[in-house]
Amino acid sequence: MEQERVPVLVVGGGYAGLSAAMLLAWREVPVMLVERHPSTSIQPKAFGVGPRAVELLRPVPGVEEALSGIWAGIGDDMRIAIAKSLADPEPHMIMTSEDEDMSFLSEVTPVAQIGAPQAEIERVLRHAAEELGADLRFSTELCSLDQDEDGVTARIRTGGGGEERLVRADYVVAADGYRSPLRHALGVPTSGKGELGQTCSIMFDADLGGLVREREVTLWYLQNDAFTGVIVTGTGVGAHVLGVNLAEGQTEADFTDERCVELVRIATGRPDLDVRVLDRTTFGLAHILADTYRAGRVFFAGDAAHTMPPTGGQGGSTALQDGADLAWRLWLVVTGQAGPGFLDTYDAERRPIGALTADAHLANLGVRMPPAARVGYPEPLADPTGALIGHRYHSTAILDEPGDDGSIMEDPRVPNGRPGSRAPHVVLDWEGQRISTIDLFGSGFVLMADRQGGHAWMDAGRLAKERLGVQLTRLLVGDELRDVEGCWRDRYGVNGDGAVLVRPDGYVAWRTPSMVDDPLATLEQVLRTVLSR
Repeated sequence: MEQERVPVLVVGGGYAGLSAAMLLAWREVPVMLVERHPSTSIQPKAFGVGPRAVELLRPVPGVEEALSGIWAGIGDDMRIAIAKSLADPEPHMIMTSEDEDMSFLSEVTPVAQIGAPQAEIERVLRHAAEELGADLRFSTELCSLDQDEDGVTARIRTGGGGEERLVRADYVVAADGYRSPLRHALGVPTSGKGELGQTCSIMFDADLGGLVREREVTLWYLQNDAFTGVIVTGTGVGAHVLGVNLAEGQTEADFTDERCVELVRIATGRPDLDVRVLDRTTFGLAHILADTYRAGRVFFAGDAAHTMPPTGGQGGSTALQDGADLAWRLWLVVTGQAGPGFLDTYDAERRPIGALTADAHLANLGVRMPPAARVGYPEPLADPTGALIGHRYHSTAILDEPGDDGSIMEDPRVPNGRPGSRAPHVVLDWEGQRISTIDLFGSGFVLMADRQGGHAWMDAGRLAKERLGVQLTRLLVGDELRDVEGCWRDRYGVNGDGAVLVRPDGYVAWRTPSMVDDPLATLEQVLRTVLSR
């Protein structure tokens, strides 16, 4: 049987798999992705991309612009309500754009939230990945996988009963969904509330004029005598989506075209509405957390790592961040910049964030349920903004400062630049062009220092880069980069002769507020520790 060779094999062509493949290809790491479906999703599925995910995707030329273009064609308001139907004269509004003030985002990040359906976003990611040279194989399934000390051997099959071949890879990204055959095959235990129900997603075309005017990009929780579910209008794909929760005893077979049309008419409150069913699929509502994100050379991402209810809107963004996170870590190891033990930091850093986000979504679901049904559910987050863009990491790839409280969330409105935190957004002037510090991160490590006393750090960075063979960019703030608002030192917590080391994912790995006796020896030791060398 023919065998192919690739450093990284990605299983699954959703958010996590596509972001991993795209960003690996951007870093010139050969990657193969296999997906059993014939294409990316045609269902809108998840809606929107959070700013942190956009920050990780934007280094790839054209991606942020393409996503912004989709959003520009949809709208900029978000309303959530509980109602009997779209024609309900007195819907109970539980969130409007005024209720959740996100104006602070412009002060902490150069990007904005993208309100686009998953189907459109997946197409953007697929196109970018293929343009960069990623080998994406749709209508291709993983049949088996075996690991040994040196790598992984996968057997894949094209089409229904088509040709089989072997793929030899160093590592595998398991982004194969919440049922994750790989997770089951490798015996990875899970925790959480488990299965919470099934939903039939009906994508339909209908003229909802007069019902959704001034309500674009809106989520309605429907509660009536016929069913409970949700309807999303104005998804930007020329269609709307109705999700109906399956009652006990119901199966997917009960949702014939005729029944789907009837349900749409009930949901809209228009018994004579002309409806065309475009697609329907059934998916599980669940709260399932993998107890480890690593099984040998296999790494779990997206729903395979953390399945969460959709009540919170960050499931898709979390999956995108998983894929992006694995891409830069695998790049460092595959290219020899980091030791194999460095990959343990993926589980250490991302699993607490996955659990935090999934629990927050479960808590939101509980709020919208009768009191008796939400027993044992977690409480909603007091300040959800921290979960949006204020995550903190702790692992051997972060050199925590003495007295660190070990928190995994902080208020993004009060950036402090401590290790384990996302490097703060600061506006800089670079040869007359305004940029953000966020624009400096992505392709490798970045060593930043102030011009006043930073030349010793720049010299140390040059030598450390040569000795260790690490991709490291050295930047003096106040030299070619001018601190427009005069806040860089304060936000990064350094004095005139201190330094900060930022990872490719834009997280602070280490800092020293002031000069040390031997900058080169210090920096070399920091890099060796961070990279598990």
